[in-house]
Amino acid sequence: MDLIYIYGPPGVGKYTVAKELSRLTGYRLFHNQLSIEFVRSVFEFGSEPFNRLVLGFRAEVIEEAARSGMSLIFTSAYAKGVNDSIIKDIMDRVESNGGRFCPVQLHCEEHELMRRVELPSRNDFYKIRKRGDLDALLKKYNHTSALQFVKSLYIDNTSVAPAAAAMAIMEHYGIPAAETLAQTSGQ
Repeated sequence: MDLIYIYGPPGVGKYTVAKELSRLTGYRLFHNQLSIEFVRSVFEFGSEPFNRLVLGFRAEVIEEAARSGMSLIFTSAYAKGVNDSIIKDIMDRVESNGGRFCPVQLHCEEHELMRRVELPSRNDFYKIRKRGDLDALLKKYNHTSALQFVKSLYIDNTSVAPAAAAMAIMEHYGIPAAETLAQTSGQ
């Protein structure tokens, strides 16, 4: 089981790259907005029950996938010093069940990040959609640092197409294309 963990600031293209990677590899996509939307239907965003349930739900789903040998792609906006224990816990759950934790840090230049945050595609989920909101968040949390406890693949996708970023992830982690997987498993 592989857990491809794609992280970076809001608007960097995590979901877009993850969708392309899922298409190319056949790995299931468990993006962070799924758990947010699910729990937000009952509890207020940012409340104690909301945070506890979202984090618990993510960890349990990822751990069960690892137990089942199901490779996943997971996305989130990692904030250095705030999310370290959460990501370490997920990494430990994957590795203790025989899985491989494959972190990928996406980055793009600030002007591009600010342009992307206002794209209509961000309307599909409960996401930051205004430059001012993103700027405030980036000042409050360090969303641009790499994980400190494990080496990540770093991709500057300022001018890199999602398919090229997905291919770089596959190459770096030795992940075959979905067609290759089907041929080798006799399907």
